[in-house]
Amino acid sequence: MLNRVVLIGRLTADPILRYTQSGTAVGSFTLAVNRMHTNQNGEQEADFINIVTWGKTAENCAQYLHKGRLAAVDGRLQIRSYENREGQRVRVAEVVAQSVRFLERSQQNHEQQKSNSRGGQAAKAPQAGSDSYGDDPFADDLFADDLPTDAADAAFPF
Repeated sequence: MLNRVVLIGRLTADPILRYTQSGTAVGSFTLAVNRMHTNQNGEQEADFINIVTWGKTAENCAQYLHKGRLAAVDGRLQIRSYENREGQRVRVAEVVAQSVRFLERSQQNHEQQKSNSRGGQAAKAPQAGSDSYGDDPFADDLFADDLPTDAADAAFPF
């Protein structure tokens, strides 16, 4: 059996970071993902998908992702239910992220990199063996310019 979801979209708001009683970080945000086709009026529609992150991924998302930023999420679909305050059973669908890729550099990071290149200073190189969740969360991530423009050319590396 297989339960895998891969999404690319923009955050609708800044991520929310909380901690469980045992101290484990848990984050949540909503990703707006455009549909492949337009509606009858020629307008682009989007789905708004709830994302849950855990541990260091949750902390990094809270620190580096902000409203409007483009991100890729690789995870699994989870359907859960709970009883609300009115005593009604509510079902919730959400994606539990196994990994989150930051597909755009933040404006601050982009300006700092420009400044470093103009000032003759070399940008800090990532350490060997580090992953995208090390000191530089953008070290090996895809950026918007790297994404294919034609859906037929899309080959996702995750």
